[in-house]
Amino acid sequence: MSEFIGHKCGIALIRLLKPLEYYVEKYGSYLWGLNKLYLLMEKQHNRGQDGAGLVSIKFESLPGKEYVFRVRSNAREPIRDVFNQINIHIQEKLKQVSKTDIEWIKENLPFVGEVMLGHLRYGTFGANDISSVHPVLRRSNWKSKTLTLAGNFNLTNVEEIFKELQEKGQHPREFSDTITILENIGYYLDEQNQQLQKKFLEQGYTPQQAAAMIEQDLDLVDILKKASVHWDGGYALAGIIGHGDAFVIRDPWGIRPAFYYKNNEIVVVTSERPVIQTIFGVDGRNIKELQPGHAIIIKRNGSTQEIMINKPKEKKSCSFERIYFSRGSDADIYHERKMLGRLLVPQVLKAVDYDIDNTVFSYIPNTAESAFYGLVEGIREYLLGQKIDAIFQLKNENKLTRESLAKIMRQHPRVEKTAIKDIKLRTFITQESDRADMVRHVYDVTYGTIKPGVDNLVVIDDSIVRGTTLKQSILRILDMLHPKRIVVVSSAPQIRYPDCYGIDMADLENLIAFQAAIQLLNETGQHYIIRQVYFKCKEQQNQPKEKVINYVKELYAPFTDEQISEKIAQLLRTDDINAEVKIVFQTIDNLHKAIPDHRGDWYFTGNFPTPGGNKVVNTAFINYIEGRKGRAY
Repeated sequence: MSEFIGHKCGIALIRLLKPLEYYVEKYGSYLWGLNKLYLLMEKQHNRGQDGAGLVSIKFESLPGKEYVFRVRSNAREPIRDVFNQINIHIQEKLKQVSKTDIEWIKENLPFVGEVMLGHLRYGTFGANDISSVHPVLRRSNWKSKTLTLAGNFNLTNVEEIFKELQEKGQHPREFSDTITILENIGYYLDEQNQQLQKKFLEQGYTPQQAAAMIEQDLDLVDILKKASVHWDGGYALAGIIGHGDAFVIRDPWGIRPAFYYKNNEIVVVTSERPVIQTIFGVDGRNIKELQPGHAIIIKRNGSTQEIMINKPKEKKSCSFERIYFSRGSDADIYHERKMLGRLLVPQVLKAVDYDIDNTVFSYIPNTAESAFYGLVEGIREYLLGQKIDAIFQLKNENKLTRESLAKIMRQHPRVEKTAIKDIKLRTFITQESDRADMVRHVYDVTYGTIKPGVDNLVVIDDSIVRGTTLKQSILRILDMLHPKRIVVVSSAPQIRYPDCYGIDMADLENLIAFQAAIQLLNETGQHYIIRQVYFKCKEQQNQPKEKVINYVKELYAPFTDEQISEKIAQLLRTDDINAEVKIVFQTIDNLHKAIPDHRGDWYFTGNFPTPGGNKVVNTAFINYIEGRKGRAY
């Protein structure tokens, strides 16, 4: 994606199933678990660089000793800063003694615990202060009431859940997704603690005995079922209870990803599969995807189960994970991205008038490389068919010679590295006019790769969201090579609707496809549709989310995909660009052919998987018409 789009977030959870002595003896380090967590977080740093945090729980701490250790950072390199802080804490503690043994380490060294949870944050909205960084912590003097959470999630109905908490008599200290969910789970955690305590005390146990029995009998499945029954959105949410129970719960639609692996030494859960493969040297077939609506429950005694919490809905896993966000080192994702490129071949050939001899193929940015390989393979396959037909034709005409055969065989796709990302802009450019000028120089070109005025230049990108970088930088830079035609190819379909499940695409007016539809409606005398949609959306504002219809779809209905693509090309092409500009988008049908198991396509189709999605998109359109900024949920 040539323009940066972020999303929330990345998680990494490790539960050590053996005593600390085991890892010291086998791996030579009491920091083995922490070191693995560091690697898991670094390998997922693509999922969020606004902040990082870690929490570690010790099982055998005595009363008066800390057992929950947490560190968070919103520094420029937050993962490194988090582990630097941990190292400082450990080294300071080691200075206090002359000799250490494993028992002293277990009892005294901070962060050397049995269960650890790391988080990577990308902040789409709100402040980026340290309080916004996960894991968040709900403390109590009872271990079984202490709760820490970190997640990759966005809910559309936080207001509803917040109101439920108030109706239960709570007074939440903050209104945000994270704190609301923390208090939501915390309420049912407290409730079950109280019920169990009452039961055990009535049976004649002392309060101290009851506390230990509560930790053993705590039913996380029941707590999660009660807490999450009304959650509307996408989530992979990880949590640890103070005494050592841990969980990761996934939404019923499977929108946000989660994978886990278990052997006799560890349980590990992450947002991406290949990081487990790489860090632990595990065959990908042994890594399980956490199923939609399920939770992996890891009890204090080490028993681990995947259990259904909410009835799974039609699976709508986020296709953007496959197109762009997740690491391309995953075997399935790599082949899916190549297929996205291959399926674009007919549209690309049409866009260059089938003139392959005078077309150069390239890609921008590096994350589009896999799709580019697929596109080039598809072009080669097309050429192979053309070559076979030409050879048979010459043979039938008795004109097949060594020279004519050589001419046919020499034909191949011309592949060049035409665009290079040169610099990363810094925020010291504050004036908008200056910033726009600087953005033009983010990319540079390789001169001499294009025949001026003759060649078409095809450049494939992951997706086109706002089109800002294309308009301000890429098209102008590519035009410096003087191609006859620039064809920008998106391996994703047109992004027409905001996302409300974790991707930073919340405002309609910033989407170039939306801008194109609005302009087409005005140009074709159909501007009345804009007002009609607005009034329909307003009429639904007080309806329950389950009854809301996505009327924003009607803005696109009068036009074909090709008409909107043509208008996008017009909007992105400035007067100082000499080349003809065409924009080619992936089709919805081909998207699902390439990525059959991840059918979450709401940002392309408007088919939101949860009821709250329809309410969000209508509210986003109302905000656009009424000139209000900010997200619609």
